[in-house]
Amino acid sequence: MTGGDIGSPVPVAVVGPTAVGKSDLALDLAEALDGEIVNIDAMQQYRGMDIGTAKLAVGQRRGITHHQIDVLDVTEIATVARYQAAATHDIEELLSAGRTPVIVGGSMLYIQGLLDDWKFPATDPQVRARYEEMLAQIGVAALHRRLAEVDPAAAESILDTDGRRIVRALEVVELTGEPFAASAPTIGEARWGTRIVALDRETADLDERIAARTAEMFANGLVDEVAALAEGGLREGRTARRAIGYAQTLAALDGEYDLDRAVELTVIGTRRYVRRQRSWFRRDHRIAWFDAAATDLTDGVLATLDR
Repeated sequence: MTGGDIGSPVPVAVVGPTAVGKSDLALDLAEALDGEIVNIDAMQQYRGMDIGTAKLAVGQRRGITHHQIDVLDVTEIATVARYQAAATHDIEELLSAGRTPVIVGGSMLYIQGLLDDWKFPATDPQVRARYEEMLAQIGVAALHRRLAEVDPAAAESILDTDGRRIVRALEVVELTGEPFAASAPTIGEARWGTRIVALDRETADLDERIAARTAEMFANGLVDEVAALAEGGLREGRTARRAIGYAQTLAALDGEYDLDRAVELTVIGTRRYVRRQRSWFRRDHRIAWFDAAATDLTDGVLATLDR
């Protein structure tokens, strides 16, 4: 697969809902296209957040270099702007070296920020501080309802547990006088001519995979992982602590409910997130969709990329 110049590589993005099977396809494509992986999962940026993010261990990466994994401490704030700058550098370095960047993950705003070169609205520390104080006083659910009153579309796209993004949306609405989405780029030609493929499965199949993967995470030591990260500041991390699975485990460790309830809430939270991912990605006309359960998946994707 080449770009406009003969022999020049073109990035491939593998997106889709959580637990659908993106990582295996991305590795297959990287092997076939002489590429390297560029992670675009927000929470896989965090060092030590391994089990709960389904991060591939080094021994599972087939010797393929991975970028934008393990680049943040759990006390640091993950932002689309930081990721955009860092991943852009990685991708352009790979392209200059004649390697194919294979971008993989399901973090919706990160994908749009990277592939559509999102220019982020300015921030105002005083306005943001006011909404952060409001968040502390009335709680995330009430602040989400306030967002729904002034910008229903933003409230629909932002989880009602994501206080940081709710605050940012309210800040942008106040500063610009426009809906939060108005600052987003228009979907057009993806940067670098990136080819975007998405995986999905039948809902019942994916629901089963989510339940099985969640059970496996807890069985394989997620509670110990979270407890260790808590010692390193996870509770103080404004973005890391809210990751699905980690937030529920922290609550269980703090005695809010038992571990069985943490597992149940993690499954529920993941399924809700999947619905948002599907809705988001289905709006992008550039995406070629594939059945993740297909036996000839990799060959089918490669055939499409060669067209």
